[in-house]
Order: sequence, then C-alpha cells, then structure tokens
Amino acid sequence: MRAASPPARCAARRAPRSSKSAASSSTRWWRKWPTRSRGWAAPSPSSARRTRWWCRPKRCSCVFLRGSWYVAARAAEVTRQPLARLLLNEPVVLYRCEDGAAVALEDRCCHRHLPLSMGRLEGDQLRCGYHGLRFAPDGRCTEIPGQASVPPQARVRAYPLIERYQWLWIWMGAPERADAALIPNWWWADHREWAYTQPEQIYVKCNYQLIADNVLDVTHLAYVHSSSIGASSITEFPATVEREERLVRLTRWIRDRAPPPLYKRAGGFPDNVDRWQIVEHVPPCYSVNFAGCQDATRRIDLMALSAPTPETERSTHYFYGFVRNFGLADAAMEAIFAGDMVRVFHEDIPVLEAQQRMRELKPDAPSVDLKVDAAPLAARRMLQAMLERD
Repeated sequence: MRAASPPARCAARRAPRSSKSAASSSTRWWRKWPTRSRGWAAPSPSSARRTRWWCRPKRCSCVFLRGSWYVAARAAEVTRQPLARLLLNEPVVLYRCEDGAAVALEDRCCHRHLPLSMGRLEGDQLRCGYHGLRFAPDGRCTEIPGQASVPPQARVRAYPLIERYQWLWIWMGAPERADAALIPNWWWADHREWAYTQPEQIYVKCNYQLIADNVLDVTHLAYVHSSSIGASSITEFPATVEREERLVRLTRWIRDRAPPPLYKRAGGFPDNVDRWQIVEHVPPCYSVNFAGCQDATRRIDLMALSAPTPETERSTHYFYGFVRNFGLADAAMEAIFAGDMVRVFHEDIPVLEAQQRMRELKPDAPSVDLKVDAAPLAARRMLQAMLERD
C-alpha cells in the first residue's frame, strides 16, 4: 500500500533552505506561533484581526502600565515586620521606619537574590537574612559584613510611596516621573462628613482588566447581585457613556422603581425610589461608583472605591472601600457596609475567576461585543493609548 503524503509542515522541513526563507519572509505574525502539535492552533488572518486581548496567545509577559500609581497595601498591613508582595510581576518588600514612615524596596538582595522580606529590621534599615548585607530606605547597601568597602552598584530599587486614604500608593515607573497629583482625588475618604469603610483586599485569580470591565458593567447587577443591590428593572433603563481625556464615565438612572434589598435596609425606603449609578473610571484601574437613591423625603449617597492592583497577568490584589453620607455614627449601619456590602464584592469573584479559567482553556474562542460593553471597550482603548505613550 502506498504511504500517505506527509503533512504540509513536514514537507516544509524537507524543503531547501532558500524556499524556507522565502516562505518565512511572507509569514504573518499569527503564523509564527507554535503549531497545533505543541498545543496551539493558528487562527485564520481574519479571526486574528478580530481577536481581543484575552484571546491572543502570549509568548511574553502581559504589558502593564508602569507610569502609574497602584495600591500596594492597606496602611494597617505595613508594620515593623517586613511584608512581601508581588506587584506587576515585581517582588516588593514594605515596612515602616521607626518614625512610622513607610518604605518600599525591591524584595531581592543584589548579592544572591534572597528576598529581603526574609531578613530583619535594624533601626530604619533592612538586613538580608543570607549574608547580612544591610540596606537603607533609599535602597543603598550601607554595610557588607567582612568587607570594608561597599561597591556603588550594591543597591536595590526603592519605589516612591505615598500614604493616602488609608492605603499605600506605589509608583512602579521611573521615579523621576512620579507625580502625587496623579493619585485619584478620593477626598471623601478623609472627610468628617463621610463615613469610610475599608475592608481587607480580595485576592482574585484573574487579570485585573476583567475587574475593570466588571466595575464598568452595571447591567450584571441584575443577575450576579440580584439578592443584594441588583434588580431586574436595571435593564429597562439605558446607560450613557462619556469619554474625557483620562476618564470614562457611565451613567444610568433608574426611576420610580422598588429599591433593591440592601438599599431598602440602609435607607428605610418604604416605596419606589429614583436610583442612579454613575461610574467614573481612570485607567489603568481606578474606579468610583457613585450610587444612591431618593424618594420625596430622603436621599442617601454612597460610593464604592475600586483600585485593583495587578499581581501577575492572572492574579490581582483587589483593594476597595466604601464611603457614605448617612448613618455616620450608626454601628448597625457600619455593620451593613462591613458585612453586606463586602459580600456584594465577593459575589463577583467566582464570576471573574471562571472567566479567567475559560479564557485560558480556549484562548482563541471568539468574543461578541454587546451594547453594554461600550464603557469597558472605551476604557480598554484609553489604556492602550496610555501604554503606547508610556
């Protein structure tokens, strides 16, 4: 019996060198990825052009916006005990000096790369737990045991760090470009006429942009949060999307409808109310959700602050908090926000992590955009433009 013809890719291996070169010069980018035999099937050119960021195969790390402030930790987390944290794929160690000032250093000794978080504090300086090199808050090595001189290159990176709104904000880009004015102006968190609730951050096994999508998609409240802050009436009212230079704003008004369970408990509204959902998002990852409701006699305002910080391409430290202008000294109201509102955020986690798993399982699966995606897509385009300038 005559043997079957070899596959085209096998024939290509047997082709003369000149023909291989000619073929490679005309090959498009999507043809250069591993073939099906190595676990990935190359898409057609037309489907590749339509593929979203989460569908594209990755040969290198996800691109993060370095020239930005990110929340590194809650202020209460950082003490005289060194704290290790991975941020944007960079190991960072955080601690406080004796005067309370917070410090962020590269969590890798410049000698043999042991994490400095495994060392100990001596005054304001951090000593490596392997060979005893000691580092100042500015990253300089100030002592090498058994060696009189310290090479000038013996240092680790020190990150600009600012404490604000009970969070520690870290600048991951070039230090000379760090501008405190770029930290979001969430002044309500420090104002005596507003109550601020800051829960523990959530560790989420998903890309941080999925969280940004989730915050900008208020339609999902009717389904994911139906037992807390959602209501089926949400989908009856269209949302508008506005774009500014560094901001995407989504606005939705829900008029003359019954309040959802959590609003009814918090505001004591007996009948229908007018509600609003206004989300302002600043790339790469800051969002404020202005929410509230009112009837003829009363109005309540609350905001959810969202600051997810990428850990890796597939994991995120989700920092968030709530501010409100009612029940400021009410312990029962604080319990609602420290309990029920926290559960609202946790309701999103299984959805976000399931999305991540599915996209990793089949990265070339098509994704259909809907009208409700206008705000998330605008935010992604804005972030892409910022990445190109960074």
